Amino acid sequence: MTELKLEFELEKPELPIEIDRLIVSFFKAAIQNYSEELFEKLYTKEKSVLKKFTWSNYFPGAQFTSEKILLREKKFFINFSTIDLEELIHFYNAFSLIQGTNFHMTHNSMKLVSIRTQEMRDIKDTEIIVKMQSSLIVRRHDVSKNTDIYYSCEDPEFADIAKDNLRIFLQKLDIPMDISDFSITPIKTKKVVTKVFGRWVDGSIGIFKLTGSVELLNLLYAAGFGTRRSEGHGKWEIVY
Repeated sequence: MTELKLEFELEKPELPIEIDRLIVSFFKAAIQNYSEELFEKLYTKEKSVLKKFTWSNYFPGAQFTSEKILLREKKFFINFSTIDLEELIHFYNAFSLIQGTNFHMTHNSMKLVSIRTQEMRDIKDTEIIVKMQSSLIVRRHDVSKNTDIYYSCEDPEFADIAKDNLRIFLQKLDIPMDISDFSITPIKTKKVVTKVFGRWVDGSIGIFKLTGSVELLNLLYAAGFGTRRSEGHGKWEIVY
């Protein structure tokens, strides 16, 4: 499996606090510029499309205020991965076409200046220790009321709801995989409250133990875990 390493330069060393909106808008612009067909497939307004990708960001020397992310340098980084190799190639091509182009935001602009590919580790164990690169969002969705309840690592239902989120993810993507032996255990974790498209929700960061089949863990490594993955949540790295 391969992930993409994106480097961006900024006009000013700051970003809006709702970074998820900004990066999703950038992804949409890149894909639409590359292929209207792929754009409609991924971002159609007719229905919600479950994405196969995830991403995380890295802000050197960041300080967070209520409205902005203040940076030490005029640059930031994004790690992008997906379980679909064809989709990865499409995103690589889309990013390449928009590389060097200013993407405007309020009182600022950003520019993709570098795209690198990096091989991801091949997981060979059924138990691993991982660190979240972006907050893990776990939720229970009530279809009849169209409401969500979010859970953090501090909640007793956390592990069960997380496993149910995984079941739904595999079911919607029609991936037949046994998850009976899957578990997630907080090791050194912390509850966070994070803004997701304008709404404050409970999430979790830190170190977790994951157990499951090698095939499943490799899939989650590329796809991310939990919900809101395509909006910059649930991406993790292997500690050991």
